[in-house]
Amino acid sequence: MSESYPLHLMNKKPNFYGFSGLDRAAHTRLDDEWFEKILQQGNAKVILSWRSQSMVNITIPDKPSASILELKSLDEIIQKADNIVFLGEKKGTPYVGVDLSSSDKEQFYNMIPEAGVFLDLREFGPLLERFEGSLLAYNRALLFWHTKNKYCGVCGGKTHVTKAGHQINCNDPNCGQLVFPRTDPAVIMLVHDGKRALLGRQKIWKPGMYSTLAGFLEPGETLEEAVAREVWEEANIDVSDVRYHSSQPWPFPGSIMLGFYAEAKSTFIRRNDEEVEDVQWFEANDLRNFSAHGKSLPRPDSIARRLIEDWLETMD
Repeated sequence: MSESYPLHLMNKKPNFYGFSGLDRAAHTRLDDEWFEKILQQGNAKVILSWRSQSMVNITIPDKPSASILELKSLDEIIQKADNIVFLGEKKGTPYVGVDLSSSDKEQFYNMIPEAGVFLDLREFGPLLERFEGSLLAYNRALLFWHTKNKYCGVCGGKTHVTKAGHQINCNDPNCGQLVFPRTDPAVIMLVHDGKRALLGRQKIWKPGMYSTLAGFLEPGETLEEAVAREVWEEANIDVSDVRYHSSQPWPFPGSIMLGFYAEAKSTFIRRNDEEVEDVQWFEANDLRNFSAHGKSLPRPDSIARRLIEDWLETMD
């Protein structure tokens, strides 16, 4: 795999948290002694996590950077790790994720002063360089999966980690269940009628924020069917011409967002109060001046924002 950003895979601007150019080097996962060999190699880098927070350097205001540390200098910290996972390599440098969730994070601040602080990726993700943001997102999702699979989901027995953190096996030989990292597919769609875009909001969001409609794929469903079902369930709007836009890894906690556009066949909204707090049609000029109406668009690192901004460009 190329070590450059694989932007040739799409002919448009990529979304946040993807297209890092990281070689996942799956062959390394097959070696049970992978960590020892990487340690001997001497140039491995580490990113530290604590309860789904990533260590970040915030020395320069408004320009955070991922705290990417030398593995060979972290012996004492590595001994306190809950999990160690191999993420991949780039330009010959291996990258390792280390979870420190069961320890007091303050002790690490004392052990590696000035290295950074633990923060939620959602607080600073859009400000990171592409590779760093993608790496932290990947690590966050993988380590979150580990926290949810300490016991076998079939027999309840204890498990152990294999494949450099990319497989979890049940310890009971009578069960032998194998579990692999899970990514939940979700569709997210901007529905339009040619002049207006359909946006909604949930009660838990900050006041005034509206976004595109979205929902998880159900068993036996195509992506196009999921788009149509979710729009119908939330707004009672029929759609047609469902077209794929792009995808985005969304590690909050572990989804892949599959973005679409869809044309509205009907326009009268009957809101499902169990699903959303509000759904409205908005014209392009409304969205361009959203703040003047006391409203805001979704966060800038989200594919929802991307879908809206790309649609607005077509309305010029």
